[in-house]
Amino acid sequence: MTLPIGSYVVEIRTGRVGRLMGHEGPYVQIRPLGGGREWDVEPEGVREATSAERLSAATAHVNARSRGEVP
Repeated sequence: MTLPIGSYVVEIRTGRVGRLMGHEGPYVQIRPLGGGREWDVEPEGVREATSAERLSAATAHVNARSRGEVP
């Protein structure tokens, strides 16, 4: 299954949620929801995020920002 660029995905191994930013060689690039440095994952290592996972990741980022942990 090929997910479209911009999809919200979960890296299966770590549980990290991000947006699919592109395909480069044998990998896909994922960027964290709040922005930041992309990381590479094999396409088989990601799946589409559920609405609950997207909401949970976004809420965690907003809370961390309010505590001053992220810019």
